[in-house]
Amino acid sequence: MTEANKKILGEQRRTLILEWLQTEGIPLTGSELSKRTNVSRQVIVQDISLLKAKNEPIIATSQGYLYMQTPDQKGRYEQIIACHHGPETADRELFLLVDHGVRVRDVIVEHPIYGELTASIMVSTRKEVETFLEHVKNTNASYLSQLTDGTHLHTIEADTPKKLQEACAALRKEGFLIES
Repeated sequence: MTEANKKILGEQRRTLILEWLQTEGIPLTGSELSKRTNVSRQVIVQDISLLKAKNEPIIATSQGYLYMQTPDQKGRYEQIIACHHGPETADRELFLLVDHGVRVRDVIVEHPIYGELTASIMVSTRKEVETFLEHVKNTNASYLSQLTDGTHLHTIEADTPKKLQEACAALRKEGFLIES
């Protein structure tokens, strides 16, 4: 095995993975991390579990692993919104949100048996939405909102309150937003 193909071992590998996730700021797939460290994807999955056990804020998204910055980021505003629509308009909802400069962090549904179910989405551009939708299609997965006949919540965030307001206005105009 050449030096270039040398496996990076244990704690050194986890330190590198954490550093890459923190500094690159984009989702990194298990496959990408396994190539960088010359170990299997399963080893990466175990490494991520160990890092999470040390309270590192790493989440798995449809685009890969992402390091979540602390929730008190300056200049970030967040809001939880309630929406209702069928799976056939999920693309329209997500495109409306990202087109207004909003990141969709997650989707939340209230299941009658399991309680609150939350899944990370982490999309903020049309390209990320397209990748997410393609992943749903290719895996033949269902949207969480299908468990609740289309009713769901999203945590959205933006760098200004105005972007959140404009995104909500666009959802309202489409009839997607549920308001009290």
